[in-house]
Amino acid sequence: MMEVKGYRLFRYTLPLKQPFTTHAGVLHEREGIIVELQDIDGRLGYGEGVAFAEPFYTSETVASSWILLQQSLLPLLFAGKVNHPTDVPKLFAGIVGNQMAKAAVEGAIWDLYAKQQNRSLASCIGGTRTKAKAGAVISLSDDLEQTIEMIRRQGFERAKLKVSKYNERQAIEQVTLIDPELSLMIDGNGMYRERDLPLLADLDSLNLQMIEQPFPSGDIVLHQRLQEQMQTTVCLDETVESWQDAWQALALGACRTINIKIGRVGGLTAAIRIHDLCQQAGLPVWCGGMVETGISKAHNLALASLQGFSIPGDLSGSDRYFERDLLQEPLRVEKGSIQIPANPGIGVEVDMEYLLHVSKEVKEGE
Repeated sequence: MMEVKGYRLFRYTLPLKQPFTTHAGVLHEREGIIVELQDIDGRLGYGEGVAFAEPFYTSETVASSWILLQQSLLPLLFAGKVNHPTDVPKLFAGIVGNQMAKAAVEGAIWDLYAKQQNRSLASCIGGTRTKAKAGAVISLSDDLEQTIEMIRRQGFERAKLKVSKYNERQAIEQVTLIDPELSLMIDGNGMYRERDLPLLADLDSLNLQMIEQPFPSGDIVLHQRLQEQMQTTVCLDETVESWQDAWQALALGACRTINIKIGRVGGLTAAIRIHDLCQQAGLPVWCGGMVETGISKAHNLALASLQGFSIPGDLSGSDRYFERDLLQEPLRVEKGSIQIPANPGIGVEVDMEYLLHVSKEVKEGE
C-alpha cells in the first residue's frame, strides 16, 4: 500500500511573457495550484491544478479547487487506501465534477508511485516514445510574424490558431501567406452556434488539419452534424470530460480525433482509458495544454509517450509562456520535439525556492 505522510498546497501566480488572448478573454498572468505529497520515506510527488482564475473554460476555478482540495479530496485520500494510482478515482467517485482538482491529486500520486518504483512515469503507464512532437498555439494577441518565426526556428510541425468569430478565413489566410507550408488548425473554443454550420462547412476548402471544439461542450449533435458535412477533421476538447463522453462522441461519429487533457478528464487514469478507447476505434489523439507550468507539462509528456498520440500536441517548452518556469531545468523544444523525461517519476526537479516566492498562499497538513 502507498503510504502518504503529508501534503503541501501552493497557490501560485506567474506573470506571462505576453498576454494570451482567446475569444473568451485575456490572460496576463497564470494563477494555479501545485499539490505536493510526501510518503513515509520522504519522497515527494507533484501534481498541478490547471483550472483558471475565472470559469471561462470549465466551471472550475482556482478558488473552487483550493477549497475542495482541503475540505474534501485530501481528507478522502488520507482516509482511504491506495495500492496503485488507479485507485484514486475510486476514492473520489462520490465527488461530482471538479475534474481538475481531482487530477492534481492523482497526478501527485502517479509521480510518487513512479518514484517509489524508480521508474519514469512514461514507463509506468506503458509509454514507448522517447520524444513527443510539439505544437504551437497562436493567440489572438500574438504578433503573427514573430510567432511564426519562432515556430520555424523551433521546428514545430503544427500550429493551432485561436480565431474570432466571422474573421476565421482572414486569420487563416494571414498565416498561410507568411508560411504556406505550416500545418494549421483552428480552435473554436465553443463559440459557434447552429446557425454557423454553413460558415464552418465553408472552411473545408482551406485544407485545415482540423477544427477544434467549434460548438459548446454540451452540443455533441452539432459536432456530429458538422463532421458529416466536412472532410476536415472535427476535434473535441471541452465536450470530453470523461471516458463516457468519449465513448458517446465516437458512437455518434461526432469527431475524428480527441484532444486529451489530463486535467479536463479528471486525471491520468481516465486519460489513458480514453486513449485506449480511441486506439481501439482507430482514431488518433493528441495531448492538449492549459497554459501550465513545467510540472503539468511533464505529466503531459508522459501521457504523450503512449502510442496513440500520433498528432503533435499543445506541447511547448518552459519558455513559451513564462520568463521563468517552476523547474530547475527548463523543458526545451528541439527540432520540433521535446524529450520525454526518463528520470524517476515525472522526471523533472521543482524549483522550490521560486515556487515559494511566487506562491501567495501555502497550506500543509497530514
